[in-house]
Amino acid sequence: MAILLFFINVFLLALATLNFFTLRKPTDSTETSLKVDVLIPVRNEAENINELVLSLQAQVGVPRAKFYFIDDSSTDATASIITTMTARDSRFKLISAPELPTGWIGKTWALQQGYFAANGEIVVTIDADVRLEKDALVKSINLLQSSNLNFISPYPKQIAKTFSERLIQPILQWSWMSTVPLVIAERSSRTSLAVANGQFFLAKRESLDLVNGFKSNADKVLDDIELARALIQSGCKGTVVSGSDIATTRMYTSFTELRAGYGKSLWQAFGGKFGTTVAIAFLFFTGIYPFVLFLNFHPLGLFALEAVIAARLISAKASRGSYLDSFLHPFSCALLIYLIFFSWRNRKSAQWKGRTV
Repeated sequence: MAILLFFINVFLLALATLNFFTLRKPTDSTETSLKVDVLIPVRNEAENINELVLSLQAQVGVPRAKFYFIDDSSTDATASIITTMTARDSRFKLISAPELPTGWIGKTWALQQGYFAANGEIVVTIDADVRLEKDALVKSINLLQSSNLNFISPYPKQIAKTFSERLIQPILQWSWMSTVPLVIAERSSRTSLAVANGQFFLAKRESLDLVNGFKSNADKVLDDIELARALIQSGCKGTVVSGSDIATTRMYTSFTELRAGYGKSLWQAFGGKFGTTVAIAFLFFTGIYPFVLFLNFHPLGLFALEAVIAARLISAKASRGSYLDSFLHPFSCALLIYLIFFSWRNRKSAQWKGRTV
């Protein structure tokens, strides 16, 4: 068993290394003449919205960009803040989403309203907790065009401050950096290789039209992955790309928020009970068991642990994350396994933003 784990972790390291050198990066800031529609779904973001609006207003190189804030039944001052901040900027429009119908979740319903209102050649979706560098949009659009892909998902730098954030947030990028060959995935028709992050997502309008906008993932909590899968199934090509130089986000600010956030989605992340079992076994045998072997002075345990930590270090380098957090990998795996169990236990009562999901 120990030698098998060693070779598995060496494979993860090799794949992370390959992805490090082949991961696409947006660098071209040449002004684009394309018409761009940016969709931002918001619900009760009064404490969060100011910085986002300012970062969008500062965007350069996209003279034909329009920004659509879609208010998903906010009960705070979100709408009034947006209205005040954008009153003199004709690029911005605030849309009030109709009452949420059966068969949709709030985010995808809001995005669908933006999709109906927009008519640009490129559609961009951004979460309210994302902050963009001033050339983020133009660089991402140019990468989408030059790569001849139908969609890309720039993966933002994940800000992690509390201990629980530092355990979980970095493991997300490692999970796809070390398991998915991106250079193959971006041209593959296999939906199992789909990787995307709904925090920052770009697609050609003609590609979104093939899947009726966001209808294909209407009721999916993991709406980003499901949208990528639907696009791939329709014949489109695309994948995740580096976004750590152009975008940042802090998803959660406490363990309570983190547990609630992952609690609503992890039970759906692996395709059912069998996939969840495989995922838990993967985390245990590649992250925790080598540490147990190491504590028992097994040499292959040390080598396997070194290999997986090296893969984490490569992922941290690619995402501009903390190298130190990579050495917490066994504890990250343990906490993620707990969150998976928590998500399954609470899947029928999980709430987010005041709604059951």
